[in-house]
Amino acid sequence: MIRVPQVRLVGTDGEPIGVVSSDEARRMAREAELDLVEISPTASPPVCQIMDYGKFKYEQKKKKAESKKRQHNVNVKEVRVRPKTGSHDIAVKVKRAKSFLEAGDKVQLTVLFRGREVVHSNIGIQILGDIAQDLADIAKVERPPRLEGKRMHMILSPSKAPQTKKGEAGRGKSEGNKSGSARSE
Repeated sequence: MIRVPQVRLVGTDGEPIGVVSSDEARRMAREAELDLVEISPTASPPVCQIMDYGKFKYEQKKKKAESKKRQHNVNVKEVRVRPKTGSHDIAVKVKRAKSFLEAGDKVQLTVLFRGREVVHSNIGIQILGDIAQDLADIAKVERPPRLEGKRMHMILSPSKAPQTKKGEAGRGKSEGNKSGSARSE
């Protein structure tokens, strides 16, 4: 409800009508069988427009949905290995990381150290370097290996746009893990 005595009125097609009384603005909106909507309440006098409010809200909702559709959310997927992980197992994890990168997600590679294994952090750096080299054609190192406590992390990001398959409406969360973060150990 507009309670000010005068408003600056804008017509249905966006052209300014001028400063009129609130009652006159309501009458003009009623004659046009449209709504009187306060656009800028802080202006002096407040700016009101004659429009179909339902149609306006619908168009706003459509614009918001359209802009959301164009966005691409980048998830960070994690692949975990240990210093004693075998070469075949690492190859399987590299293949998994490659699928994440091709889908457009970032991959956080984590080497978990147990007990006194952390003394041999050079093994972790070697493993992460080998994985990064295997994935160099589709990924770039976003954050180099860094030791945090008993974990060493490195983040890879895709070097090109994700490839979407025909008929793929949208990628959901992985079936095995409801949190959206695929972890393998």
